Amino acid sequence: MANTNLSNAKSAKNDEFYTQFYDIEKEINAYLDYDPNVFAGKTILCPCDDPYESNFFKYFALCFQELKLKKLIATCYKGSPIANKQLSLFDDESAENKTTRNPHKIEITEIPDLNQDGVVNLYDVQLLLASDRNHLTRLQEDGDFRSEEVTKLRDEADMIVTNPPFSLFREFLTWITEANKEFLIIGNMNAITYKEVFPLIKENKMWMGATIHSGDREFAVPDDYPLYAAGYRIDEKGKKYIRIKGVRWFTNLDHGRRHRQLPLMTMAKNLRYNNKMKGKQSYDKYDNYDAIEVPATDTIPSDYEGIMGVPISFLDKYCPEQFQIVGLGNSRDNFTPNKDYINPKKVLKDGSIHNGGAINCVLAIETEKKPIGEIYYTSENSKFLLPPYARILIKKS
Repeated sequence: MANTNLSNAKSAKNDEFYTQFYDIEKEINAYLDYDPNVFAGKTILCPCDDPYESNFFKYFALCFQELKLKKLIATCYKGSPIANKQLSLFDDESAENKTTRNPHKIEITEIPDLNQDGVVNLYDVQLLLASDRNHLTRLQEDGDFRSEEVTKLRDEADMIVTNPPFSLFREFLTWITEANKEFLIIGNMNAITYKEVFPLIKENKMWMGATIHSGDREFAVPDDYPLYAAGYRIDEKGKKYIRIKGVRWFTNLDHGRRHRQLPLMTMAKNLRYNNKMKGKQSYDKYDNYDAIEVPATDTIPSDYEGIMGVPISFLDKYCPEQFQIVGLGNSRDNFTPNKDYINPKKVLKDGSIHNGGAINCVLAIETEKKPIGEIYYTSENSKFLLPPYARILIKKS
């Protein structure tokens, strides 16, 4: 149900989802557990974040001293849909000309305990900005991450941490990686299959984060965001929240979970004891590629030495010391089929027949029985063909 929100958002490019503080804190703690100095002496850029509404900015501001940051930079683009309600940052702004409706940036190199209450909190940040307006300046351009101003900030930063608009995920990731920056960003799990994304995963230049692996997550959305599905709530202050499935952290920061090897059973034991292999006498083999079909991560056999096709959710538990990623079975850019189907046809659930050329670009399982209630393919040189959802091709390291 919650995915309806995401699909509609992508279509309308209305995908401003604001990450919850708890999810940020939990993820950051995983990197600190692995390396307590991972953020020490570094400049952090949050380039899609209204400084007074973004929980990314709030987290790093509150933990500035604890993390031993060198500098924190946050930028807001023109027309940001979340209005600043906590503090007027410029003396000359009117209700119609809020700071958050104009592109601006905040740069912080220290956060002292200005009110001397013994703790550093967001009130100290407010006092800091009020006492020295040089920390906050309006941008000359529109604040888009692709602008020359924000790109210069990217070049200055050591690390990029944010939740970019999902519709711009590919472009945003390219913008980061072309500058060879450390990063921690949020995106939809299906981004794994993008041609701009998968090569980074295959080459171990990017991997999944430590904490979000299943279920859905709650995000705040702008006041005018349309609520289409049941997975939403409105709090006592009228703030809207929706729940989104398939969300993941993407990063090149190392963490301990990434090096935790999966416990595995043999083929024989999986076939005998694993409910996900119930009714099977053997693992299916692809008709157009030399590999076996593994329907779930916990059915990966310990004693198979060849290539295996696994669900993309495998990446949540991927350990590079245990497995090697060799391809992705969703296009010829990522794997090479060993068989071409002649005159393929696609048969929809209603029985209608269409051109089936797509089957020559994906993995296919051949079956003797005609599938019922499923989309399938036929060809002159095969029986019935079923393409599994995108499979990552792996083998033991």
